[in-house]
Amino acid sequence: TMGVEKSLINKELKQLFNNIKFWIESESYDPDEITIRFIHRLMQIQCFPDGNARHAKLMADIVIENVFNGDIFTWGESLNNPKLQREKFLDALKKADKGKMDDLIKIARA
Repeated sequence: TMGVEKSLINKELKQLFNNIKFWIESESYDPDEITIRFIHRLMQIQCFPDGNARHAKLMADIVIENVFNGDIFTWGESLNNPKLQREKFLDALKKADKGKMDDLIKIARA
């Protein structure tokens, strides 16, 4: 039921925040990759019934700008085609689901 689902989401979020803290402290990845790994997992947890990608992109901008003092992500704006942006984003997410983050990082900076 909803209580079990909320409990599981809370547990997953706590693990995610522990992971990102470790990645930052140990410099496991560069700032872009830490941020993208964070939001990829955040989208998998699905904290909301709708809008998880929008929420995750907002969180990515908050992390990259406030934790790493970096520039916010463009998420494929240079493609000038919203449908193509979405297709490339979804393709990159599928690769990230298999542990390959490179395309998701590239689309975030495209």
